[in-house]
Amino acid sequence: MTVHPAFPVDGVPVPTGGAPLTVRVVDPLSLSDEMAAAWDALASEASEPNPFTERWCLQSALHLLDPDRRARLVIVRDGSGGPVIGAMPLAAATRYGRLPLRHVTGWAHPNHFHGAPLVRAGFESLFWSILLGWCDAAPWARTLVHLPRLTEDGPLHRALVDVARARGGEAVIVHGEERALLESDLSPDAYWDAAVRAKKRKELRRQANRLAEQGVVAFRRWQPGEPLDPWLDAFLALEARGWKGRAGSALASHGDTEAWFRAVLGGAAEAGKLDLRALDLDGRPLAMLVNFLSPPGGFSFKTAFDEDYARFSPGVLLQQANLDLLDDARIAWVDSCAAPDHPMIDSVWRERRRLVWVNVPLSGTADRMRFAALRRIETLWRRWKRPAPSAAEIQDQP
Repeated sequence: MTVHPAFPVDGVPVPTGGAPLTVRVVDPLSLSDEMAAAWDALASEASEPNPFTERWCLQSALHLLDPDRRARLVIVRDGSGGPVIGAMPLAAATRYGRLPLRHVTGWAHPNHFHGAPLVRAGFESLFWSILLGWCDAAPWARTLVHLPRLTEDGPLHRALVDVARARGGEAVIVHGEERALLESDLSPDAYWDAAVRAKKRKELRRQANRLAEQGVVAFRRWQPGEPLDPWLDAFLALEARGWKGRAGSALASHGDTEAWFRAVLGGAAEAGKLDLRALDLDGRPLAMLVNFLSPPGGFSFKTAFDEDYARFSPGVLLQQANLDLLDDARIAWVDSCAAPDHPMIDSVWRERRRLVWVNVPLSGTADRMRFAALRRIETLWRRWKRPAPSAAEIQDQP
């Protein structure tokens, strides 16, 4: 394992063994067996599950999707080699939107759908204190730490707010969005009946009957020990035949994203966290989806369907079958990973999860000055972009 110089954090309460906690930047391509095991153990003890920061997912992303090696894999652990309490990819950035502003950001790629670090439950405040203190002292860090896609009011967000305030600053939400979530005590059938209008359910039954007239319809689910490559080949081909293929944004459109997809699904399968499904017609998939299961949560990572059969709604029919996740005792909720107002997911999944993008200032005087100037610019920008009130709204004002 390549370890950059550790930065001990003085004066921080020591949770294990009397040794100081340290921040280490590790090379994800040459992890020792001991570090790999410690990272894996952290995932099972995290206060908020996030498969995109687990080793089997993030390690290959850093290898294949960060060719310029911008990211630093930051590990916070007991300095004596004890348990890891947190892991997160960070990167130095020179621009903040359109502004030339050096800062630190949580590193992500376009298929990294949740930005939370992995942090041991109960150590959230300690993790943020150490991480921000380390950034204060790092010569490459400037102005602020930008943290995308945290769960609003989750344990990590709440702890970050408290730590920022204790440092004399503020954790400022600069963007937010809602996306569909599956979370219910209902059975799959009861949930379907409650979520989908009776008229729509009738139409979907009609479409399913018409599809059955075309051939043999079957739902399949990948089983551990079953060869994975045929599933991956089928998914990549199905996605590439659709609009993403035409737009050049399909996973198979680029060698690095295809290689990453194959690596990460192989890693998920080996870790026991892969849930892969298909709706077939005469043995040929019309719709496929990939879930990552990281108890107590799940993440609906990718879906694809055959647009030639869109009139039968194969994607929605597969989503109906996917509701059996409600019967999985390990899974309390499933994040759709879908864009807000996704037409297929939002028509079935009723609950919502709000994600926020958060800025926290570093503690240097110049850093605080730049942060304050940025806040003023963003406030003015939001006022300028805010739509003018309608005539009715003006009339209703007292």
